[in-house]
Amino acid sequence: MDIFSLGGVILDLLQTVVDFWNDKVSLVFELLGQSPVSFKDGGPWGVIANLEPIFVAVGSSLVVLFFVIGFCSESIDIKEEVRFETILRMLMRIGMAEWLVANNETIMKAFFTSAGNLVGLMTQGKTTKLKIPDEQKEIIKNLGFGESLLMMILAVIIALVIIFCGFMLIYTVYFRFLKILVIVPFGALAFSTVSGNRMVSHSAVSYARYFLSIVLEAVTMALAIIVCNAFLNAGLPTFASNYADWTKALMYMCELTFSVAMTVGAVKGAQGLTGKALGL
Repeated sequence: MDIFSLGGVILDLLQTVVDFWNDKVSLVFELLGQSPVSFKDGGPWGVIANLEPIFVAVGSSLVVLFFVIGFCSESIDIKEEVRFETILRMLMRIGMAEWLVANNETIMKAFFTSAGNLVGLMTQGKTTKLKIPDEQKEIIKNLGFGESLLMMILAVIIALVIIFCGFMLIYTVYFRFLKILVIVPFGALAFSTVSGNRMVSHSAVSYARYFLSIVLEAVTMALAIIVCNAFLNAGLPTFASNYADWTKALMYMCELTFSVAMTVGAVKGAQGLTGKALGL
């Protein structure tokens, strides 16, 4: 071992940023398991809850309007439309629309809780923690001075990238909460279209699909982080077993960088991935 080796310093730096990453991942898991109702001690949700009655009142009024629009667009023969089964279908449609408008907040809370519980079940184990393999620790410690000097420069760059990616994770999760809180009041308006015909009620379907994609986005985010961490914890590919030690260290550090970046990319694209996977 070279007495001028910087391997110990490099290892300490990498361990620091790995601990930083694990800390941010733990925070992300905690946030993803939270319902928007309890986010920030319920402060943001309280604002939405105060505004919700206004949207419900408007939505209740729109139920009648959309019903009339749907009835007029579908009616050809008035005598044919006043049959018992037709009237019953119309009343059921209006009743369903009014119920959805009045209870849309309760329905959304149930979805929030279900998604949070699913994330909690996924993140209970210790497999979500990123760690430096023992083999890589030994290789980095035993690097020569010239090799360790090059690796030190690379380690500093990697540290900056991981720190940036860690904050990007937090930003993405916070932005998800913002999207949810912003669209919640519009649920009353969207569900009021259920009283109309198929063309009018398409707005409710579109809203429900978008809402589900945002709610289930938390599950996709958690899954992406778990899988990407598993990539790194599995070590280097088998074809690298015959490479020189400094090459293995270089490959590991590069893999650490792009795996963390890949995690952030997967988390940021979680909503689109969820929508495509579930047809939302």
